[in-house]
Amino acid sequence: MSEALDTDKLEREVKSMYQDVAESADADFHFETGRDLAVRLGYDPDKLDYVPDAAIDSFAGVGYYFDLAELGSGADVLDLGSGSGMDAFVAGLHVTETGAVTGVDMTTEQVEKANALAADNGFHNVIFREGYIEDLPFEDDSFDAVISNGVINLSAEKGTVFEETNRVLKPGGRLALSDIISEQQMPESIKSDADLWAACIGGAEQIDSYTSLIENAGFSVTEVRENAQYKFVSERAANACEKYGVKSISLGATK
Repeated sequence: MSEALDTDKLEREVKSMYQDVAESADADFHFETGRDLAVRLGYDPDKLDYVPDAAIDSFAGVGYYFDLAELGSGADVLDLGSGSGMDAFVAGLHVTETGAVTGVDMTTEQVEKANALAADNGFHNVIFREGYIEDLPFEDDSFDAVISNGVINLSAEKGTVFEETNRVLKPGGRLALSDIISEQQMPESIKSDADLWAACIGGAEQIDSYTSLIENAGFSVTEVRENAQYKFVSERAANACEKYGVKSISLGATK
């Protein structure tokens, strides 16, 4: 982590940005949101028909990973940085009423919105809690799978996130995620910029370092693939992507 990064400011920037995503999905961000993005990334349109529209409108994911998660009926699933809840609702369809999905997010507005959508749309097996992915409010060996979409790059303590993920997973449990990584080390001017962190750029870890953090936490990485269909939309973010090889990947791992 950069010594120059103000982590308190980062938290404020991230909360502010994703509060805006929750409350105004059609505002201008560094990234795309919504159904067209989800379908282009690989989500099944038929499954999305069962997901609350308001959750889809605020979807700000960076890839598709549900084939890597292999979620079956009855599974207990944790979604790190669940946001408006779209991925948690999709997971809820996979695990059926016999399973359960818990989303955790540090943004109060996102948690409140997602819980309201779950209640209003009959998702009795999906619940959302406020909390930090670096300090998960769950017991050891609680979940069969952990999923996450475009969130871990926002953390200044990624190693801790993966250690916590390993802790709450049952033996043999699966981690499946999409995230933003870089091919090259980025300069301090970018890594210390809280706005670019909040935009998923500044916190992008080099891919070798990213997978090492996962393996050091006790996982075996089984697959890494690039999501070429994901693009940033702001000029500032796009320039950083082109210069430093910032891009989206999906990754699967087992405990």
